[in-house]
Amino acid sequence: MTDPRATAGLDQFGRRHARWLLIAPYVILAGSVVLVLAAGDSAPHQPYGVLLAVVAGTAAWAYWWTNRHPAWKTDARRMGIFFVGLMGLVYLLLWCSPLFGLYGWTGYLYAGYALRGRWRLAGGVAVAVSGAVSQIGGFPVLAGSDVWGLFALLLLFNVGISGMMIYVTMMADKQSAKRAQMIDELAEANAKLAAALRENAGLHAQLLAQAREAGVLDERQRMAGEIHDVLAQGLTGIVTQLEAADAAAARPADWRRHLDTAKQLARESLSEARRSVRALRPQNLDAAALPEAIGEVVDGWSERNGVAVELITTGAARPLLPEIETTLLRTAQEALANVARHANAGRVALTLSYMEDMVTLDVRDDGAGFDPAVPPVPSDHGGYGLAAMRERLLRIAGTLDIESEPGGGTALSACVPAITIGAAA
Repeated sequence: MTDPRATAGLDQFGRRHARWLLIAPYVILAGSVVLVLAAGDSAPHQPYGVLLAVVAGTAAWAYWWTNRHPAWKTDARRMGIFFVGLMGLVYLLLWCSPLFGLYGWTGYLYAGYALRGRWRLAGGVAVAVSGAVSQIGGFPVLAGSDVWGLFALLLLFNVGISGMMIYVTMMADKQSAKRAQMIDELAEANAKLAAALRENAGLHAQLLAQAREAGVLDERQRMAGEIHDVLAQGLTGIVTQLEAADAAAARPADWRRHLDTAKQLARESLSEARRSVRALRPQNLDAAALPEAIGEVVDGWSERNGVAVELITTGAARPLLPEIETTLLRTAQEALANVARHANAGRVALTLSYMEDMVTLDVRDDGAGFDPAVPPVPSDHGGYGLAAMRERLLRIAGTLDIESEPGGGTALSACVPAITIGAAA
């Protein structure tokens, strides 16, 4: 971003330079008058009344064109008229007294102020002639033929000085033009930067809104998954145990066992629901590694449903990111819940495989099976399990593959990246 102090400094320098150019000629003119008056009769001059009248006319001419109409500076025709009139007054002042040659030097300033291009050279020559006239003590046509040689030499000298003065003026104009261009470029850059900042602010606000919406959607999906995996499964197990208790009313021991199991499921479901609301890890994973946590789920499910379950772990088990372990545990719970609800299986096998860059969980049963090509119909009895598992896995860049056929059992394979806690850090 450009520094506003640098731009303000350039503006202040330009204003100061322009003010000096406007004031200096009047100061020099006043000084010339003082010089003429101080010299008195020791230097030739016209009557003081004529002299002061020409001085007043010169000051008025310069003031009218430069101070009263500063906008005329950009009008080349008006500035040409101004400079021609000014030089006529300068020569008239020299006729009044050669000492006004001091003021004649301000013609270089006015040449740079009023003229453009090659006309400055012509203006510089006119000023050089006035300087030579002053230096020989008056116009050579009035002083005699013996001063023409000296006049020619002084004129040559003054033309050289004029060239240097015009060159300096042109360089100053170029610097002024560069400063003006720099100020314009800085202003344009600041305007573009301000526009970019406004646009970035809008994009930032839009990104924040999108991030907020994405966070809300992600949290909704997480809560939906937790409700399905925790509350729905727990309530299903409780209902199953209560129905079994009703069926075993004539068998007190079985009735008590089913009732105690329902109570235990209710407590566990309540605890898991509270942990889900707080976005905490499942209780199984707090006290044990993933293979042992899945083993606890398998043992409890097998005891409640009376189905033999085998858990096999291959590869070197290692701690993974909490999100990955939670997803695998929930996938195992949901897969077993689906077996209990739909498969009517006599045997289930789970395989947890730790590989170099991925971890897989395979769940196979010998139950009724189904046609994976036919989408499940959601109902009060389920239908969301596979979709919930797939969404959970997608959130951690995992995949879910299902193989099944009616009467041929079902094989489910969940694959997730093996990102350990140390690798994530």
